[in-house]
Amino acid sequence: MGHYTALLTIYSCGLRLGEGLNIEVEDICDDRMEITIRCGKGSKDRRVPMPRNTLLKLREYWKTHRNKILVFPARGRGGIHAPVSRVPMSHSSIQLAFRKALKKSGITKSAHIHTLRHSYATHLLEQGENLRQLQLNLGHSSPNATVIYTHLTNLSNSQHHKRLNRFMGDL
Repeated sequence: MGHYTALLTIYSCGLRLGEGLNIEVEDICDDRMEITIRCGKGSKDRRVPMPRNTLLKLREYWKTHRNKILVFPARGRGGIHAPVSRVPMSHSSIQLAFRKALKKSGITKSAHIHTLRHSYATHLLEQGENLRQLQLNLGHSSPNATVIYTHLTNLSNSQHHKRLNRFMGDL
């Protein structure tokens, strides 16, 4: 359940692997539905929107270990050290879980955990998300770093045509 919840959080919030695994309990703000990412890339802090479903999964997972500091604590042998762990689960354990899930899904395309971040950005853009908002969510200091996610997919192309026709249709 821990690996699934970590991967869900990484995807649904557009996080880097280290950002996701280092989330602390106090970083989650239920009222604003946000996670504060501390010392992200470039040692910058930022707040990212969190979907309600992710919050519910995080609460459910936290009940399995009740660590007062870490959301994703290293469990140790037999899982007995999770409530008192001072270190997050390892990058290698989550990467292994991702590779197993990828294989089990039958997906043969090469993918890594960072692919989840790219998918987050692409999927939000396809839903019409504002590029500036996406830049803030991802923690990019430059819009040029965010622009790489604007590659056109068939879905985004067809949505563009629908918007264009709605806007220009009565001319």
